[in-house]
Amino acid sequence: MQPTAPIELTGTAARWPQAVELPAGFVDELAARCPTTTVERELAEASRDWWPLALHWSLDGQVPARAAVVARPERPEDVAAVVAMCAAAGVPITAAGGRSGVCGASVPVHGGVLLDLTGLDGVLSVDADAGVVEVLAGTFGPDLETQLQTRHGLSVGHFPQSFDIATVGGWVACRGAGQYSTRYGKIEELVVGLEVVLADGTTVRTGGAPAAAVGPDLTQVFVGSEGTLGIVTRVWLRTHPVAPAERRAAFTFGSFVEGVEACRSVLRRGATPAVLRLYDEVESARGNGGDGTRCTLLVLDEGEPALVDATMTVVADACASGTPADAALVEGWLAHRNDTSALQALTRKGIVVDTMEIAAPWSRVPELFTTVRRALLDVVHARAASCHLSHSYSDGACLYFTFAAMPPPEEVESTYLALWDAGQRAVLEGGGNLSHHHGVGINRARFVAEALGPAFSVLVALKSALDPAGILNPGKLGLPSPFGEPPWPEAAEP
Repeated sequence: MQPTAPIELTGTAARWPQAVELPAGFVDELAARCPTTTVERELAEASRDWWPLALHWSLDGQVPARAAVVARPERPEDVAAVVAMCAAAGVPITAAGGRSGVCGASVPVHGGVLLDLTGLDGVLSVDADAGVVEVLAGTFGPDLETQLQTRHGLSVGHFPQSFDIATVGGWVACRGAGQYSTRYGKIEELVVGLEVVLADGTTVRTGGAPAAAVGPDLTQVFVGSEGTLGIVTRVWLRTHPVAPAERRAAFTFGSFVEGVEACRSVLRRGATPAVLRLYDEVESARGNGGDGTRCTLLVLDEGEPALVDATMTVVADACASGTPADAALVEGWLAHRNDTSALQALTRKGIVVDTMEIAAPWSRVPELFTTVRRALLDVVHARAASCHLSHSYSDGACLYFTFAAMPPPEEVESTYLALWDAGQRAVLEGGGNLSHHHGVGINRARFVAEALGPAFSVLVALKSALDPAGILNPGKLGLPSPFGEPPWPEAAEP
């Protein structure tokens, strides 16, 4: 499989200039190690992802930045060799997979090498007894699941909205969440071990044993690091047998807060249905069976029949204050859950639209539901702000906000900035976290130090120790870079 273009690209201009000139002979040396390209159109296409603001720039014939060369290694040892070359030459290198991210994490901010990892493709081994699959980082989700299910009767159970266009390495790098994560966990709970290429070209392996205790968990250092601390080339993931049974249900509630309490009750009683999705009145009416006055809850569970029956019994009891609805609503969600056509259609009309997913303790969820939507709607040109609860845990949940604005063309970027500043700071001030599963990339980089507080110095120290030359994905996670400050946006004061 190949990365999927987010929207048409009408030109190849780089919005931000390259910060680094490649040394003489560097591209030829790189080409001797693995396939490369310096064709301008291919460089531009490989240098962008699904960041919604950049979609507007694409229609204007621009990409945020453009790599000087794209390298497409097909073996982990070639990745190590390419990284070692970049380290020796002081050239920035940005790893990319399916480029399905929505925060600009795979954009080569300072140029240099764009490392396309989709050539590292395939399932290498399956330990059926332990339920562990070894897979190369450039493998796309559908390819992994098809092989596991058809040949081994197994599944990882990780189905993000970007499932069709994302790679395993991308899941790990951005700390992704599948839509069934309430049952199976986010990607960090599914990862058994990693093979990682460090900034000097050294290859290390982490994890690999169940419940090991050999100092800190080094695997988790790299999960969610977005290619800034090392480049993931191989992943070991937990699997489970393909579910033999499935049940569905739906309910409506008079308010979002009432539905939140039902979800909290389900999890606090120990039940973990695979899907537990609560929509506010706006999103319930937008294709989820609502009439604009009630909130819809969709439930799906799968697994051993006895466990599924027990889970759905707990769900029915916790939802007693609601009204049962047609379980066929779940089928409607399943049929359209990965459809992104609305994003492109609205972008072509000049409408600013994006989503912001955060997580918070149950005690903070009701207030955040109100204050964040209000903060978004208070932004000039804002037209809509809605919310659904997409993932639940024993201690809290993910709130997923969708917002839209209709600014004049010359104010698209400033309006986008204002929406994110208003929404994200309302989240942080209200006790929520910075991100649940979309990651940080470029778009959220300006909030990281604020979100982590004094602990940000620990992240900076890790970066300095593992990548002293700062060549790995510079310009991301709010980390200092020897190549200069990120060109977008100007640092915003809290």
